[in-house]
Amino acid sequence: MTLSRPITQAAGALRDKFREVRAMSLALAAPLSAEDQCIQSMPDASPTKWHLAHTTWFFETVLLQPHAAGYQAFDPRFHYLFNSYYEALGPRHPRPHRGLLTRPSVDEVHAYRRHVDEAVVALLEEESGLDWSAIEPIVTLGLNHEQQHQELLLTDILHALSCNPLLPAYKPASGPALRLAAVPPAVRWLSRPGGVVEVGHAGSDFSFDNETPRHQALVQPYAIADRLVNCGDYAQFIADGGYQRAELWLSDGWAAVQAHGWRHPAYWLAPDDPRLGLGLQQQPSQQGAAVAGWHVFGLHGVRPMEADAPVAQLSFYEAAAYAEWAGARLPTEFEWEAACDAPGISQMTGHVWQWTRSSYDPYPGFRPMPGIAAEYNGKFMVGQLVLRGGSVATPAGHARPSYRNFFPPAARWQFSGLRLAKDL
Repeated sequence: MTLSRPITQAAGALRDKFREVRAMSLALAAPLSAEDQCIQSMPDASPTKWHLAHTTWFFETVLLQPHAAGYQAFDPRFHYLFNSYYEALGPRHPRPHRGLLTRPSVDEVHAYRRHVDEAVVALLEEESGLDWSAIEPIVTLGLNHEQQHQELLLTDILHALSCNPLLPAYKPASGPALRLAAVPPAVRWLSRPGGVVEVGHAGSDFSFDNETPRHQALVQPYAIADRLVNCGDYAQFIADGGYQRAELWLSDGWAAVQAHGWRHPAYWLAPDDPRLGLGLQQQPSQQGAAVAGWHVFGLHGVRPMEADAPVAQLSFYEAAAYAEWAGARLPTEFEWEAACDAPGISQMTGHVWQWTRSSYDPYPGFRPMPGIAAEYNGKFMVGQLVLRGGSVATPAGHARPSYRNFFPPAARWQFSGLRLAKDL
């Protein structure tokens, strides 16, 4: 009989967390076929199989190869295939061509994960010689990195499935497709004082480098909406010709509307959309003329639009145009963070990422993480906008008030929506 090795409580807790996060990635991929897991629907998205392999590559490259004595790589060729953007680690397979990697197979990727998982657990269970001060930060970063890819796995496969005219569900819903909701309550404006506010991550628990250092920011008196903009609100914008009124749009946004033919959020289906005839019975709506007939494609397939559900799959341009139409604006990321504990505020996380009017820039005194991880965030701090909060696809416990997400302004395949603000 082999006895388990005694390990410290901290190492045991980290080992258990490692197993939990790694298992969740496989659980998220489980509803998908091998064909589903290989597809790449656009250059900004990645195949499910690639997400499973890249997160494994991270642990192998950043943790095991430098710190696990005698570790043997599962397949040295994977170093090239599954590097994402780490220039310091050499050349890599081009991002737009990840969908061409029909091999290695899904089974081989799973075997790769098992090989690396066993080595990581063995490293954490070493009786002696473990440099905890070096190991723990890398494993913790790797787990948070994997949770980011769990969210991307869902958003990317949803985009891929949206390109299929049959609009198949990622995972069928257990409940009925129609919910007759009450009329959503009107937005309440919560007044917030101006002055100096503290923003950024504080404390000893994990944060990404772009959340630090904590610092002071000056905000003017403002009001922020107590809830997110919902589908019923946004349907009114569409009904009022929002996508045809150039005066509501930023110049680049109006150019995007014209170039791409945007007329509604990315995964909305208008009442006359021919795809609604491919096996879907349209159901009546009792939520107003602006809402009637609209459907929304999501992780549970095509469902009648719910007026009180937060609007999602919006670009920054659409969020800004809606705010202009509503006589308001988007909050800055500092206003958003300062309002997290405002009495009466709701839907700050767990629904949609919320566009802000802040460019993705370094905080005063920002320093990247040391070593390979220096390339994690800092080099992307140009030409992008900050989103705050967290979405339905964000793993539980992963988001926090200081979390900074970022995307280019035209991105609309994410679970991204908005909350309004205005000057006082």
